[in-house]
Amino acid sequence: MRTRNGTPHGRLLVLIGALSGCATAPTSAGGRQELKESVAHALTEMEAEDPGLRPFLERSYGYVVFANVGKGAWIVGGGYGRGIVYQRGAPIGYADITQATLGLQFGGQAFREVLAFESEADLERFTAGRLSLTANASAVILKSGAAASTQYTDGVAVFVKPIGGAMLEAAVGGQQFSYEPQ
Repeated sequence: MRTRNGTPHGRLLVLIGALSGCATAPTSAGGRQELKESVAHALTEMEAEDPGLRPFLERSYGYVVFANVGKGAWIVGGGYGRGIVYQRGAPIGYADITQATLGLQFGGQAFREVLAFESEADLERFTAGRLSLTANASAVILKSGAAASTQYTDGVAVFVKPIGGAMLEAAVGGQQFSYEPQ
């Protein structure tokens, strides 16, 4: 798992990774099948919410789908989720997302997240572990028509669909990713 070691943010990400098992890919065939099914369900649900998402992803060089990212906080917060990475629509590996925040916050929530990559270089930056999203990264909350007007920022577009829960949050943090080929 790649982190910014030595910083409070990096140490929190290491702790979250350790608590989540730190394996990017599911370790069993059943776990891989379950993840595949949850990702397919998440994409179907997100495409029903915004039919423009499918054409956007088809134009993207690659994308990663995190079907369920859980996040919780009491002053210090963290989150974790696992997903599948696609290149030109074909699965190429697994990814996980760890999130760490610090500030005034409490509660818990779950959401789906899709990162779309504009070019081969942008996907390679992700698979090489050189992509992290900061607190000021722009994410599109998925609703009908949102994908049609979405633009890439630094080669990445982020779509989020809340699943449930509630959080009060005035915090600073970011998301880190790891990748494991199939």
